[in-house]
Amino acid sequence: MRISHSLAESARHQTEATPEDWEATYRQMVLFDLAADVELGFFLAYYRNFAIPSIAATLQRNGEITQRPVKRSYDTAIVTYELVCNGLDSDRGRHMIRLLNHVHRHVPGNNDDFLYVLLTLLVVPIRWARTHAWRAPTPAEEKAATRFYRELGARMNIGTIPSTFAEAEQFFDDYERENIAHSPGGAELMDSTVQVLKSRLPAPARPLAKTMLTAMFDDDRLTDALGLPRATQLSKATLKTVLKARNAIHRRRPLSSKPHFVPGEAGSSLYPNGYRLDDIGPENIMSPASQSNHEPS
Repeated sequence: MRISHSLAESARHQTEATPEDWEATYRQMVLFDLAADVELGFFLAYYRNFAIPSIAATLQRNGEITQRPVKRSYDTAIVTYELVCNGLDSDRGRHMIRLLNHVHRHVPGNNDDFLYVLLTLLVVPIRWARTHAWRAPTPAEEKAATRFYRELGARMNIGTIPSTFAEAEQFFDDYERENIAHSPGGAELMDSTVQVLKSRLPAPARPLAKTMLTAMFDDDRLTDALGLPRATQLSKATLKTVLKARNAIHRRRPLSSKPHFVPGEAGSSLYPNGYRLDDIGPENIMSPASQSNHEPS
C-alpha cells in the first residue's frame, strides 16, 4: 500500500510522540493527520446527546438548538476547535473555558451526565477513526486525546474523569447502556439539527441525509432512540465503499500544510467574514430558577 512520504513521516512522528507532548500530539491529529475523520466524529458525537432523554429535555427546554440550530451547531464546533488549536491555557482557550463554565453553570444534571457529554468528544471520533480513517489513531494519539479531555474536564470541575482511553470507553458504554432511550424531545432536536446537515449537502443528496446518518451511526439502538430509520445493508455497504475509495486517494496525497481550522476564520455562511470570540455562544442561558424548577426528584 503506497503512502505519500509526508503522511508516512507525520504518522511516524505521531507514533513516537511522548506523553509530555500530549497537547501538540492531539492538535496534530485533529488539524492535520486525521482531520476529516475527527471532524466527522465530532459531528456524530453532537447527535448522541439527543438520545439521552434527560439531556435532550434540558436542551429542548433551553431552546437554542430548535430556535437557532445552525448557530448552535457551528458554535459548538468552533469552541472545540479553538481549544484544540490554541491550547487550554492560552488566552483564547481560557476564554472558551470561561464560556463553557458560564453556559453550564445552572444546567441540571449529575457528574455522570456532564462526563458523558465530555467523553463523546473523545470516544466517538477515536472509534470512528479506528474503523474508517486512512489509518487508525496511534496509541500515543489516543493517550494524548484522553489527556486533553481529562485536562479540559478538570477545568470545568467535572469529577472522576477516566485516565485511560479504555476506562473512558467503559464509562461511555455503561452510561449509554443505562440511559439511551427514545424521547419526544430527542426526536425534535434531531429533526431540527438534520436540517443543518441537509443545508450543507447538494440538493440531489438532501433526501438521503437521514440515510447517510444512520449508516454512519451503524447502531440500531441509537437510531431508534433518535427516531431515525435503521441503516440498511445497502447504505452501510455504500458508505464503506465510498470511504475505502476516499482513503485510497488520501494515502497518495501529501499531508496538507494548511490546518483544518484557523481561529477566527470559520468558513461558513454563519460567519462568512470570520468571527470574534464574543460572537460565539448561546443567546439563551439557563438560570438558577430554571434549574430548580426542573431538578429530578
